[in-house]
Amino acid sequence: MTLTRRLLLWLGAIIVPMPAIGDTVAGITGLQSDVVFSDYSPLSSSAELVHRLLSPLNAVEVGEWLSHSAMRVRDQPIDLAQERFTVYVPSRPPTQGYGLLVFVPPWKNAMLPRGWAAILDHHGVIFVSAANSGNEANILDRRDPLALLAAYNIMQRFRVDPERIYIGGFSGGSRVALRLALAYPDLFRGAFLNAGSDPIGDAQTPLPPPELFLRFQEMTRIVYISGQNDAVNVDKDSASTQSMLEWCVFDWYAERTPWTGHEVASPTVLGRALDMLDKHAEPKLARLKNCRLRISQELGKQIDQASDLLAAGNVDGARRLIHKIDTRYGGLAAPRSVDLAARIVGTD
Repeated sequence: MTLTRRLLLWLGAIIVPMPAIGDTVAGITGLQSDVVFSDYSPLSSSAELVHRLLSPLNAVEVGEWLSHSAMRVRDQPIDLAQERFTVYVPSRPPTQGYGLLVFVPPWKNAMLPRGWAAILDHHGVIFVSAANSGNEANILDRRDPLALLAAYNIMQRFRVDPERIYIGGFSGGSRVALRLALAYPDLFRGAFLNAGSDPIGDAQTPLPPPELFLRFQEMTRIVYISGQNDAVNVDKDSASTQSMLEWCVFDWYAERTPWTGHEVASPTVLGRALDMLDKHAEPKLARLKNCRLRISQELGKQIDQASDLLAAGNVDGARRLIHKIDTRYGGLAAPRSVDLAARIVGTD
């Protein structure tokens, strides 16, 4: 199956939009399960998911395939009437409004981890998690939009501090949380990555368009916490933090929890993670400027090389290089990468 077809299957084909039903959470505090939401966000639309979460050439491929197909992509990949969420709301909102932690689980059920309620109360943070959004669920058509819709619906129903909206997850859910933090820095101000992470700037986690990535570099706080004995994810965290430095992302914190393996954060660890999410590092503007200049120069050089290959008649070499650029630089390379790819196609 081609990449395009897999992406389209993730997004699904439209029949008719499903009507939403009333929600069951507004104004209620404490723990609630099987909550139904009703409001849709432009940020969770199929078009926005493709724009933010796919590399430019993959997004173009999807659009071209659809233009020659009878299939249409649903405007919203999720029918909220069929979805259920678990929500925990502290009884006393902070003066500036609640914080919000959208939690992407690796498991099927939506549940609040044991002992977390007291920590959420102390920090004034609402917890929300979607059912059927675990590791077995597709990412682009379920896990990503469900997390975005969870955030949006809580924000419509409670006074939420926009500076304390966080995405988090455990294990495979943590890796999804990183993708969403990267692609939606205008929504999430931080990410709690508990025993699961990836490098950014590759096929798995492509970089978003420049305006979003600049915001991610400047405004997003990333907190990595894995168990000291969880060797696989300790190594993944190291690779992820190294990639952050390479891509000029400096506002992150990493911790190894002593005497623990691959397990969800304890209440104490959750409390420390929430503390650290609130402690944004002051941006070092000169360092950031120099780092961005390096990336811009490296990208420009590779784009020029691909253009030179095409001009010399080496179409295959130009094609290979432009796809390599698309994988590494993602949205940062557009529209130059897209324009050059179109020129290459025109020679076929």
